[in-house]
Amino acid sequence: MTDTATHGAARPVPARSHPRVLATLGRPDWATHLATHGPLPSLVPNLVEILQNAGLVGHGGAAFPVWRKIASLAGAPAAIIANAAEGEPLSHKDAVLLANAPQLVLDGLLVLAGTLAPRAKLLLYVNPLSLESAERAVADRPDGRRIQVVAAADGFVAGEVSAVVDSLSGGRGVPRDHPHHLTERGLKGKPTLVFNVETLAHLALIARHGPEWFRSVGTPDDPGTRLISVSGAGLEAHVREVDGGTPLGDVLARCGLGETAVQAVLVGGYHGAWVERSRLGAPLTAKATRTSIGAGAGVIHVLGVEECGIHASGAILRYLASQSAQQCGPCLFGLPTLSGAFDDVTTGSGRQGDLLQRMLATLPGRGACHHPDGTVRFATSALGVFADEVTAHRAGRCRAAGARR
Repeated sequence: MTDTATHGAARPVPARSHPRVLATLGRPDWATHLATHGPLPSLVPNLVEILQNAGLVGHGGAAFPVWRKIASLAGAPAAIIANAAEGEPLSHKDAVLLANAPQLVLDGLLVLAGTLAPRAKLLLYVNPLSLESAERAVADRPDGRRIQVVAAADGFVAGEVSAVVDSLSGGRGVPRDHPHHLTERGLKGKPTLVFNVETLAHLALIARHGPEWFRSVGTPDDPGTRLISVSGAGLEAHVREVDGGTPLGDVLARCGLGETAVQAVLVGGYHGAWVERSRLGAPLTAKATRTSIGAGAGVIHVLGVEECGIHASGAILRYLASQSAQQCGPCLFGLPTLSGAFDDVTTGSGRQGDLLQRMLATLPGRGACHHPDGTVRFATSALGVFADEVTAHRAGRCRAAGARR
């Protein structure tokens, strides 16, 4: 596991650490990048095979194998997009990456273009807060002229891949039904690749050093490293680069949090799930298994022992309900109904228990995008992990208040 940066301010890396993606922490200029990583190969023969052997998956949340996305292209991609919209309120990893190692992201774009489609349009789609660092990085490199930096649309769902393409096509930047995969029909109806910026940074390193190097850390099932945004329990929000398969409790210990300070942990962000303190020994992996915790979008938020999980979860559900793209009933009407029923059941009379269960059962799979699905997943985990607090609330008591409400 490797230490990295505090969000918004870089700090030195201890000598014992060996970061990969953030090896240029605090020194993102072009000369330092070249001195650290060496030149980028302009062409990578057998790229799909190399990425398959490396086991690289997307780091935007879905953990889809990168080689499969490239192999599914219907033709040479007309556009390759680096996605750093980062609309998740608890995520800072993409911003830290662009502030400290933006050239690796640009390397990833250029190696894909050089290998797959020399004439492809290259776009860096970034949260407005990262716009300046992205533009500076593009201007700093001699081959950056062909990369266009575009400010991302605002909103929680702005980073969903179809929302990215919608925004770049002149739309509102909201998810759209897409019966065809973007690798078949994306921007302007042409094959399009969209990758999270962290994924591209790892790809750039694999292009230089090969799959065996990438697999030299992590585990056989979860090779390499990943960036994790850590916050909560009084911590200043910051980012860590950790080896694949690192236990959740080890990540928190590196941040200075012992097990006794933790009530529960939200893993994966607002579309993730709460994890009980008893599972701190479980490893963080790309996807959840029977014995591991899926890292999702690379977000860890700690709930302290004196905080109320019901209040925290209710606030998140109200936020998620407010982030509807307003283009389908399950999102526009279903999520506010779900949020209201959750508040009623957990902090009120509980009269809407049947309604809450009905929403949890019927919303998944019915939306124009996956926003309702992720919201239901989060709500279901809250009801399970904080079941005792639900009972206490119904009796008029709250952990945070320490007395009758």
